[in-house]
Amino acid sequence: MGSRNAFLVSATCMALAFNHQATADHEEIEEVVVVAEQDKRIFELAETVDIVPDSAALLKKAVGANVISNGPLTGIAQYRGMSRFRVNTQINGAVISAGGPNWMDPPLSYAPAAHLESLEVFRGISSVSAGQETIGGVIRANTWRGEFGDSNDTRFSGRVRTGTQSVDQGRLLSAAASVASESQLLHVSALIESGDDAEFADGDVTPTEYERERYDIGFGYRSGAHTVRFDVGRVETGDAGTPALPMDIEYIDSDLFSFSWDYEGEDFSLKSLVHVSEIDHGMTNYHLRSAPMAAGMWRRNVTGSDNWGFAFITKAGPWTFGIDGNEEVHFSDISNPNNPMFFVTNFNDAERRILGAFVEREQVFGEGLILELGIRYNHVSMDSDPVNATPAMMGMPPAVALRDGFNSSDLSQTDSNLDWVVKLNYAAGSALDYYAGVSRKTRSPAYQERYLWLPLQATAGLADGRTYTGNPFLDPEVAHEVEFGFDWHPERLSIAPRIFYRDVEDYIQGTVSTNAPAVMFVQMMNMMNGTSNAPPLEFSNVDATFYGFDVDWSYELNDNWSLEGVFNLVRGERDDISDDLYRVAPPNAFVGLNYASQRWGMSLETFLYDDQDNVSSTNSETPSSGYAIFNLKGFLNVTDDLKLGFGVDNIGDRDYADHLGGINRVRGNPDIATGERLPGYGRSFYARLDYQW
Repeated sequence: MGSRNAFLVSATCMALAFNHQATADHEEIEEVVVVAEQDKRIFELAETVDIVPDSAALLKKAVGANVISNGPLTGIAQYRGMSRFRVNTQINGAVISAGGPNWMDPPLSYAPAAHLESLEVFRGISSVSAGQETIGGVIRANTWRGEFGDSNDTRFSGRVRTGTQSVDQGRLLSAAASVASESQLLHVSALIESGDDAEFADGDVTPTEYERERYDIGFGYRSGAHTVRFDVGRVETGDAGTPALPMDIEYIDSDLFSFSWDYEGEDFSLKSLVHVSEIDHGMTNYHLRSAPMAAGMWRRNVTGSDNWGFAFITKAGPWTFGIDGNEEVHFSDISNPNNPMFFVTNFNDAERRILGAFVEREQVFGEGLILELGIRYNHVSMDSDPVNATPAMMGMPPAVALRDGFNSSDLSQTDSNLDWVVKLNYAAGSALDYYAGVSRKTRSPAYQERYLWLPLQATAGLADGRTYTGNPFLDPEVAHEVEFGFDWHPERLSIAPRIFYRDVEDYIQGTVSTNAPAVMFVQMMNMMNGTSNAPPLEFSNVDATFYGFDVDWSYELNDNWSLEGVFNLVRGERDDISDDLYRVAPPNAFVGLNYASQRWGMSLETFLYDDQDNVSSTNSETPSSGYAIFNLKGFLNVTDDLKLGFGVDNIGDRDYADHLGGINRVRGNPDIATGERLPGYGRSFYARLDYQW
């Protein structure tokens, strides 16, 4: 086994539309840059006034998007009902594979909100050039890495940020600085953040404490049309709770490396990136939450992943060509500190390689009509080494059958996947554009879905409380999608609705297990440990459909006042049986009323969520009630260099439960029963100071 591893919307910009012109040498704290390009708008927001640690939380303000939260640092992106592996999430262009099999470190955890420069959500059908396996969409997070100067004179710049919030006594301190000229750039940054257990209207959500540090250094060199950059990062996550999962984070130590070379010629350009990540991760079910009463049920899981990838993209006139690749290798070893003889080799060098190539053309027909055609081929190969566990070593019949059946299977699997995209944009006038798109997108199984051999909850953050087994012989998912919409943007109004329908063949979903040894194993564990775990599920190919409607809009009342919002409606259904898909966001809306001037600004936010009654009986999902949350935030430019941000979230201290917030898996909390839906955080006051030069 190897050892190594378009309509863009910045999610943060939907919070505030403070888009007034900055002073000549200093940005407003909430400046929004809007760029119109054919069928897409690019919103970039370098700063917010919040101190929320989880960048994924910002997705609640992006059209079509939402966040699955299993803990304060574990936000998983959802887009139009799809999440986890299905949403291609990139950090500074790199695809980072989570170190843990239950996604305690999802991709966006490697872009802390305090270091976020922009968060881009590709709306609807993404181009084949946007990345590999984009069946559920594409999200790009860009962190602060400094900028080259515009002359040979050396320029020293940077920023220092500190803040606190009341709901969890959260604390933040970050600093970033760069020394740059027209040809050279050196940047360094550091971040320290922590929080205690969060409060809600009726008590505490435990455990939701967290601590994380991040350190970065990078160097860039530019000569003529050539730019070379090398960046190194270190992320150290300490104790952090994940109450929707069976374990909590003990540590996550991650090393990140990237090298890029870009060439920008008059008629030809090249962008290249090579990235590497090494992640070590430990978790337990006893060090933050109440430990199991039976000593034999204590568990510690030590996991890790090595990941490397590359991308080379060239553009020449209307043509774009590219090749890209990614390899990830995972291990997971479970032990019991009370029993040195106990072990489970959960994953043993589970390997996944993908090599892709694509071609894309943008064709202009006369005035206002633009056609985009793209085709991509991905070759996916996967493998795993043999596994074992104490129950099998001791001769427990179902464990022996599961181990031997897995180890004797053909674990080496390959898939050849073809994607294509057709998108059409038509400018009917200066203020009206029509859009249509159709696509075929594919995704091969993740390593958990193919190589989870013993019934466990290692399911990349599904958090449904069910145990699963994988299937090495799963087929890739194939989605055909069609989308229609328009952008209407007269002088002060902008509105962009989209309607979509996505049919997915061979959708990978947990189904009632027909694996007799797996069913028997769970039954025996229940009898031995006095537990009542439900019968296991197994990952299987089924058919599914996603369809819905979303819209983003804004209205500029005058030079100081503006309104903005989004509305999202998505349904996810099984086609093979009468059932809904698991953990899909209910209909929801965001509305913001904003005031902004050169010196100060305020915004009143409203988040509205409907009931979610369309739930998965297969996953034992329960309905949830609707709610409305109001937030107030603002900023004050104290001087040209010093800025104060402040606000209060959940002004009314509303007692509510987010449908995507998960179910409590922690025993012993008198405020939240085991199996109850986790409550949303209560009223929180916060303040943040930014000094930049």
